[in-house]
Amino acid sequence: MKNFNNLTVVIVTYKTNKKILINCLKSIDERISVKIVENSKKFKDKKSISKKFRNTQIVCTGKNLGYGSGNNFGLRLVTTDYALILNPDIECDKDFFINIRKIIKMKKNFTIIGTHSINDNIFMPAGFFNINKNNLYRKNFFIKKQKPLTPVDWVIGCSMMVNLKKFKSKNIFDKKFFLYFEELDLCKYVLQNKGKIFSSSMLKVHHLGFQSSLASNKKFVSEANNLRDWHWMWSSFYYYKKNYNYFYAVFKTFSKFIKSFFKILFYTICFDNKNRNKYLYRFLGLLNSMIGKKSYFRGKSFN
Repeated sequence: MKNFNNLTVVIVTYKTNKKILINCLKSIDERISVKIVENSKKFKDKKSISKKFRNTQIVCTGKNLGYGSGNNFGLRLVTTDYALILNPDIECDKDFFINIRKIIKMKKNFTIIGTHSINDNIFMPAGFFNINKNNLYRKNFFIKKQKPLTPVDWVIGCSMMVNLKKFKSKNIFDKKFFLYFEELDLCKYVLQNKGKIFSSSMLKVHHLGFQSSLASNKKFVSEANNLRDWHWMWSSFYYYKKNYNYFYAVFKTFSKFIKSFFKILFYTICFDNKNRNKYLYRFLGLLNSMIGKKSYFRGKSFN
């Protein structure tokens, strides 16, 4: 890729803080086309953002589709072979896009390439589904210099490059997920279809974390936490059920189900509404997934 005509950036927002989004857009090479997918009926700062960033197209979905379906929506607008999926609370390192060209030239036969965070001492950017292999990778990650490209089983979804030529459809994410586990599920699909997934130490980003949507507003912290707790449990059960089987999903989550039930009782007796809600929404998310209900929960402020 001699220039950036074959790469498009897709950013899914939901009433995201303007300053956070601007910092993300500033970190993107202005020669690259950017698609902002606003997961609501109206993008409040559309005029000012469009004027400041001429390489940006803003499209509203009309409702909150979540991470996976929101990105599917954006990817359907992409006409290039490669797409870079970014959360709006990501800032790309100064050499990020120079290195993208090097990486594509180095490894053209890839399906997904994940990035590394500048603060990688906080979380792992990639790993393996096999527990022993994953533990070894985690151990070596912090003590050994990472290669430009490392074959892995999964990468985190906040910033990853996708080779759209490797997919039959641009609806690459399972729309049944609303939040959490979408990228793990996608990576499972890629591996099952003999695709290649890499993690690149050359592609560095700064990730603020949990700043992508209205959830970053202090007024909505409680609702955002309820949303996260509900969908973390719903998605975990659905992920295990889909990729293994129902009984394996029960095995993996049953202790959390029982723990949540007794924590609800305990914190109700203690009049601790904050912790009671935490376990109540985890319990309800898991229960709804177990009985086959859709991931319907949004909360009043996140519809």
